[in-house]
Amino acid sequence: MSRKKKQERFKEVRNSRAHKDFFVDETLEAGIVLDGNEVKSIRQGTVQIGEGFVRIDKGIPILYHAHIAAYAFGSQASHNPYRPRRLLLNKREIRKWEQAIQSGGRTIIPLRMYFKKGLIKLEIGLARTKKQYDKREDMKKAVDIRETQRTVKHHL
Repeated sequence: MSRKKKQERFKEVRNSRAHKDFFVDETLEAGIVLDGNEVKSIRQGTVQIGEGFVRIDKGIPILYHAHIAAYAFGSQASHNPYRPRRLLLNKREIRKWEQAIQSGGRTIIPLRMYFKKGLIKLEIGLARTKKQYDKREDMKKAVDIRETQRTVKHHL
Protein backbone atom coordinates (compact mmCIF):
# COMPACT_ATOMS: atom_id res chain seq x y z
CA MET A 1 0.00 0.00 0.00
CA SER A 2 1.48 3.33 -1.03
CA ARG A 3 1.60 6.31 1.26
CA LYS A 4 -0.23 9.47 0.36
CA LYS A 5 2.08 12.38 -0.17
CA LYS A 6 1.76 15.07 2.42
CA GLN A 7 0.86 18.24 0.58
CA GLU A 8 2.96 21.21 1.54
CA ARG A 9 1.03 24.29 2.56
CA PHE A 10 1.69 26.99 0.05
CA LYS A 11 2.49 30.38 1.49
CA GLU A 12 3.26 33.36 -0.65
CA VAL A 13 4.17 36.89 0.34
CA ARG A 14 3.79 39.65 -2.24
CA ASN A 15 5.22 43.14 -2.31
CA SER A 16 2.04 45.14 -2.83
CA ARG A 17 3.88 48.43 -3.30
CA ALA A 18 6.15 47.15 -6.07
CA HIS A 19 3.89 47.80 -9.05
CA LYS A 20 2.47 51.00 -7.54
CA ASP A 21 5.85 52.67 -7.08
CA PHE A 22 7.95 51.03 -9.83
CA PHE A 23 7.96 50.00 -13.48
CA VAL A 24 9.28 46.43 -13.38
CA ASP A 25 11.33 45.69 -16.51
CA GLU A 26 12.72 42.20 -15.83
CA THR A 27 12.22 39.52 -13.19
CA LEU A 28 14.38 36.71 -11.86
CA GLU A 29 13.92 33.85 -9.42
CA ALA A 30 16.59 33.75 -6.72
CA GLY A 31 17.33 31.40 -3.88
CA ILE A 32 17.84 32.91 -0.45
CA VAL A 33 20.23 31.88 2.35
CA LEU A 34 18.29 31.53 5.62
CA ASP A 35 18.69 30.12 9.13
CA GLY A 36 16.47 27.28 10.36
CA ASN A 37 14.28 29.47 12.53
CA GLU A 38 13.77 31.90 9.66
CA VAL A 39 12.37 29.13 7.48
CA LYS A 40 9.93 28.13 10.23
CA SER A 41 8.91 31.74 10.64
CA ILE A 42 8.30 32.12 6.89
CA ARG A 43 6.13 28.98 6.94
CA GLN A 44 4.00 30.76 9.54
CA GLY A 45 3.68 33.71 7.14
CA THR A 46 5.42 36.33 9.30
CA VAL A 47 7.35 38.02 6.47
CA GLN A 48 7.26 41.56 5.11
CA ILE A 49 9.21 42.44 1.96
CA GLY A 50 7.57 45.78 1.12
CA GLU A 51 10.48 47.87 2.38
CA GLY A 52 13.14 45.51 1.03
CA PHE A 53 15.68 46.15 -1.70
CA VAL A 54 18.63 44.29 -3.19
CA ARG A 55 22.13 45.67 -3.49
CA ILE A 56 25.06 43.95 -5.21
CA ASP A 57 28.15 44.20 -3.00
CA LYS A 58 31.39 42.83 -4.45
CA GLY A 59 29.50 40.61 -6.88
CA ILE A 60 27.18 39.19 -4.21
CA PRO A 61 23.47 40.13 -4.26
CA ILE A 62 22.19 40.88 -0.76
CA LEU A 63 18.59 41.50 0.34
CA TYR A 64 18.25 44.37 2.82
CA HIS A 65 15.32 45.51 5.02
CA ALA A 66 13.17 42.41 4.55
CA HIS A 67 11.49 41.65 7.88
CA ILE A 68 11.30 38.00 8.93
CA ALA A 69 9.84 37.90 12.43
CA ALA A 70 11.44 35.82 15.16
CA TYR A 71 10.07 32.27 15.35
CA ALA A 72 7.47 32.14 18.13
CA PHE A 73 8.60 28.76 19.49
CA GLY A 74 12.32 29.37 19.07
CA SER A 75 14.94 29.91 21.75
CA GLN A 76 15.83 33.24 23.30
CA ALA A 77 18.83 33.64 20.99
CA SER A 78 16.85 34.10 17.77
CA HIS A 79 17.89 35.92 14.61
CA ASN A 80 17.83 39.65 13.88
CA PRO A 81 14.58 40.25 11.91
CA TYR A 82 16.17 42.81 9.57
CA ARG A 83 19.55 41.19 8.96
CA PRO A 84 20.94 41.26 5.39
CA ARG A 85 20.37 37.97 3.57
CA ARG A 86 22.42 36.65 0.69
CA LEU A 87 20.70 35.75 -2.56
CA LEU A 88 21.73 32.89 -4.81
CA LEU A 89 21.97 33.82 -8.49
CA ASN A 90 23.99 32.83 -11.52
CA LYS A 91 27.16 34.93 -12.04
CA ARG A 92 26.07 35.91 -15.54
CA GLU A 93 22.76 37.22 -14.22
CA ILE A 94 24.51 39.11 -11.42
CA ARG A 95 26.89 40.82 -13.85
CA LYS A 96 24.07 41.72 -16.24
CA TRP A 97 21.93 43.30 -13.51
CA GLU A 98 24.92 45.02 -11.90
CA GLN A 99 25.66 46.75 -15.22
CA ALA A 100 22.00 47.77 -15.55
CA ILE A 101 22.09 49.36 -12.08
CA GLN A 102 25.37 51.16 -12.73
CA SER A 103 24.01 52.65 -15.96
CA GLY A 104 21.63 54.56 -13.70
CA GLY A 105 17.98 54.96 -12.85
CA ARG A 106 17.28 51.36 -11.88
CA THR A 107 17.07 49.34 -8.69
CA ILE A 108 16.41 45.74 -7.70
CA ILE A 109 13.33 45.11 -5.56
CA PRO A 110 11.76 41.93 -4.15
CA LEU A 111 8.40 41.16 -5.75
CA ARG A 112 7.31 38.01 -3.95
CA MET A 113 8.59 35.22 -1.71
CA TYR A 114 7.24 31.72 -2.15
CA PHE A 115 7.91 28.00 -1.78
CA LYS A 116 8.98 25.91 -4.75
CA LYS A 117 9.59 22.18 -4.21
CA GLY A 118 10.23 22.75 -0.51
CA LEU A 119 12.70 25.59 -1.05
CA ILE A 120 12.07 29.27 -0.45
CA LYS A 121 12.47 31.41 -3.53
CA LEU A 122 12.46 35.16 -3.96
CA GLU A 123 11.27 36.76 -7.17
CA ILE A 124 13.21 39.97 -7.74
CA GLY A 125 12.66 42.63 -10.34
CA LEU A 126 14.85 45.15 -12.10
CA ALA A 127 12.78 48.31 -11.78
CA ARG A 128 12.61 52.02 -12.51
CA THR A 129 10.85 54.35 -10.07
CA LYS A 130 7.58 55.95 -11.10
CA LYS A 131 7.30 59.70 -11.07
CA GLN A 132 4.33 61.41 -9.41
CA TYR A 133 2.59 62.05 -12.74
CA ASP A 134 2.88 58.34 -13.63
CA LYS A 135 1.15 57.43 -10.37
CA ARG A 136 -1.63 59.97 -11.03
CA GLU A 137 -2.11 58.51 -14.50
CA ASP A 138 -2.46 55.00 -13.06
CA MET A 139 -5.04 56.26 -10.55
CA LYS A 140 -7.06 57.90 -13.35
CA LYS A 141 -7.04 54.65 -15.35
CA ALA A 142 -8.24 52.69 -12.32
CA VAL A 143 -11.08 55.17 -11.74
CA ASP A 144 -12.13 54.97 -15.40
CA ILE A 145 -12.17 51.17 -15.30
CA ARG A 146 -14.25 51.21 -12.11
CA GLU A 147 -16.77 53.64 -13.60
CA THR A 148 -17.21 51.61 -16.78
CA GLN A 149 -17.73 48.45 -14.74
CA ARG A 150 -20.39 50.22 -12.66
CA THR A 151 -22.26 51.48 -15.71
CA VAL A 152 -22.18 48.06 -17.38
CA LYS A 153 -23.39 46.42 -14.18
CA HIS A 154 -26.33 48.85 -13.78
CA HIS A 155 -27.43 48.56 -17.42
CA LEU A 156 -27.65 44.76 -17.33
